Amino acid sequence: MPRRLRLISGLILFSYVVTHFLNHSLGIVSIAAMEAMLSVVYPIWSYPPVTFVLYGALVIHMTLALYALWQRRSLKLSRHESVQYVLGFSVPLLLAEHVTNTRIDAAFYGGDFGHYKYLLSALWYGHPEKGVLQMALLLAAWIHACIGLRFWLRVQPWYDTLQPLLFAAALLMPVVALIGYVAGGREVGVMMAQDPGYVARLLAAQPPPVARPALLIIAWGIRFAFLGAIVILLIARMVRHEWWRRKGVARISYPDGRSIEVVHGFTVLEASRLLGMPHAAICGGKGRCSTCRVHVRAPSGALPEPGSEELHILRQIGSPPGVRLACQLRPHASVEVVPLLPAFASARDALRRSIYAPGGERQIAVLFADIRDFTHVAETKLPYDVVFLLNRWCEAMAEAITSAGGRVDKFMGDGVMALFGLQTEGPKACRQALAAARYMSTQLVVLNEALPPDLSAPLAMGVGVHFGPAIVGDIGVGEWRSLTAVGDTVNTASRLEALCKVYDCEVVVSDDLIACAAAELQDARPQEVEIRGRSAPLIIHTFKSARDLPFGSEQTVGARVSAA
Repeated sequence: MPRRLRLISGLILFSYVVTHFLNHSLGIVSIAAMEAMLSVVYPIWSYPPVTFVLYGALVIHMTLALYALWQRRSLKLSRHESVQYVLGFSVPLLLAEHVTNTRIDAAFYGGDFGHYKYLLSALWYGHPEKGVLQMALLLAAWIHACIGLRFWLRVQPWYDTLQPLLFAAALLMPVVALIGYVAGGREVGVMMAQDPGYVARLLAAQPPPVARPALLIIAWGIRFAFLGAIVILLIARMVRHEWWRRKGVARISYPDGRSIEVVHGFTVLEASRLLGMPHAAICGGKGRCSTCRVHVRAPSGALPEPGSEELHILRQIGSPPGVRLACQLRPHASVEVVPLLPAFASARDALRRSIYAPGGERQIAVLFADIRDFTHVAETKLPYDVVFLLNRWCEAMAEAITSAGGRVDKFMGDGVMALFGLQTEGPKACRQALAAARYMSTQLVVLNEALPPDLSAPLAMGVGVHFGPAIVGDIGVGEWRSLTAVGDTVNTASRLEALCKVYDCEVVVSDDLIACAAAELQDARPQEVEIRGRSAPLIIHTFKSARDLPFGSEQTVGARVSAA
């Protein structure tokens, strides 16, 4: 709830700053244009309910900023967070005098500030140093808001596409507003040339002389109150830290052997930053993304239960047991953590489901396929023709695999590896693998009919399919990180594909897969073979064409794909 309130209040204040910038930018046209827009905008923002919402949002946002600082156990911030905090806390200090000399003056002393002529005259020629502070106020609020919006939006899947436009808007808005402010000041200078006493008469009346001491006291009172709140908060943090230390510390250990002792209440992300350990957190540790997620090994009772927000994110990405968000996890005792994403993870990584991120064993079906004698084909073709042939074959095989319910793990030149059973049970995975092999054979026939007639012979392929346990997990680094499988089952499937040459057939299937799929074989002639890398022999079945493969006991998948 505090994060939602801070976001909502920040958006209200951001809309107020945007209208200010738009109004200032009209100074490029004329002061009259600025006054025309102000006559529309000012009644809206000064309407009592809207004013209450605006100032309520300001108070809530500042209060929650102090609360966020209190919640942090470490003040070691990232560069963007440091800039955001410094600019955010400077806004009330810069805003105090502007509020007292405008809103408070108008409400209690009859001041009239609702005209750009007066404001521009006062800020340009009466008190130019205040004009500089006013621009600093708007820029500080704008940059602070843009950093916050970036943390909020960059976890969205469309952010990377729109980022150039958003960056251009964030850059141009204050520049155009500043140009309008300068143009308005120059127009006031022309008025002064025509009437030298114009500005002096204006400043003598606003604010009323009797009100100036009171307004000055109010402005400095706001500043001292806010600075005092920050000082009290920092002292309270020191007292709390000492109190937590007396209650004990927790050791957080990392895979590279480094560890750090922190007092209770520290999040794992704060511990990583305190240790100098690179740790992804593209939302700034607000619990809105999952890039900081870690796999945790801890004794019973060492971890608090995840809160509603953390639980929502973990369910959204399909995290298995033992995975937590580092920015939300505050361990009670010593734990070992393994960051699951690289320190430079992107928003795309945050949205990727991570059910196998830490690695796990699962019974899956693995399929390998390879074009026969493609090296000879490539030697007789131009490079363009070779790439064309491979792309057509890859497209056809990918369609067959995905239509059957499998996942293309990788293409390896003229070969492909596919996985079945990542989201289904073993029997269905095996039936899907058989259906995929049948459909791949059909696709190859169609492809050969569509290929140019100058091929010396139709393309042929070998397919090997096996079922068994494999380690499944996200392997790699950065943009090269992907879900894959490793282990004996994968190696065996690859060896079965190679046996297609030995037995002069299109597909070799292990008896383990046939049995799991409950497929009935007519005139079956199983063969026992030695597989390199395996201590025990393996029973296999060979088929001249993959279209001769049997259906499982549940023929829905196979029949659907075969019909296609």
